[in-house]
Amino acid sequence: MKIYSKNLIHLLFPPRCPFCDGVLCSTIFTPQRLVCPSCQDKVQYVKEPVCKKCGKPLRDERQEYCYDCSRQERAFVQGKALWIYEGAVKQSIYRFKYHSRQEYAHYYGRELAKQYRQWIERCKVEALVPIPLSKRRLRQRGFNQAERVAREVSRQTGIPVYQNLLIRVRDTRAQKELNDRERKNNLKRAFKTEANKVQLNHILLIDDIYTTGSTMNEAAGELKRSGIDEVYCLSISIGRGYQEE
Repeated sequence: MKIYSKNLIHLLFPPRCPFCDGVLCSTIFTPQRLVCPSCQDKVQYVKEPVCKKCGKPLRDERQEYCYDCSRQERAFVQGKALWIYEGAVKQSIYRFKYHSRQEYAHYYGRELAKQYRQWIERCKVEALVPIPLSKRRLRQRGFNQAERVAREVSRQTGIPVYQNLLIRVRDTRAQKELNDRERKNNLKRAFKTEANKVQLNHILLIDDIYTTGSTMNEAAGELKRSGIDEVYCLSISIGRGYQEE
């Protein structure tokens, strides 16, 4: 029986579970699992009730917006996210970004498309735009994690990725190091768009983590200023819209 090159790669470099980083066991002739069965219960998918604007999970179903969205305008129409940013998800994204576990992007993108395909279709999305990194950070990391995920969502949905439509022109500080006010100022005019020659009307921004929304909001604002009609947001993970007791 012929052994295909992809199977040989799996033998030499076996895929790892994105949540525990353990080697996934399979034979070369059976479909490869993308996550350990025991790890599937370690993550919390975002479920209703959620903020109608950004998609953060809320405690009270009578509440329409999270604290951040209730006190400031958003340049994007609506946002969605896959998992709550804590526990195994938080550790997974850390390894993805800082330990170059780029293979995780396959599972992330597949799950995003599975969960939100119908929503993406309703939004009439014409292009996927990953949040860009600065040139310095791209050199350090070696890849843009948002682009890797966007590529996989594209494979699942058939929607093209416009990698260079949005570029980062300022090398900003890491958002996790800043408070709310500093985050807003940190990202002012951090992005710019190339000329919208293809006349896109509906764009989906893709990133790994949504916290206060400053990055997505600034990127969406720049796309709107360039002539895009509607911008939507999709993230692998998101913070809660309330504090745990």
